Amino acid sequence: MKPSELRALGTPELQSRLDENCGELYKLRFQMATRQLVKISEIRRVRKEIARIRTLLREKELDHDG
Repeated sequence: MKPSELRALGTPELQSRLDENCGELYKLRFQMATRQLVKISEIRRVRKEIARIRTLLREKELDHDG
């Protein structure tokens, strides 16, 4: 998902997406460990998505405090 699309979401939606992506990353790592993962680039994609969401959550937190 693009950062502009993520910015339009509220905090609860971002938190739920973060939970989904963390679960997906767990599954991908498990598949990699059992040598079932075909696209290794998926791990990188999910990690970047998690970083984007965490950054947006932190920005919202700082805007709320400030």
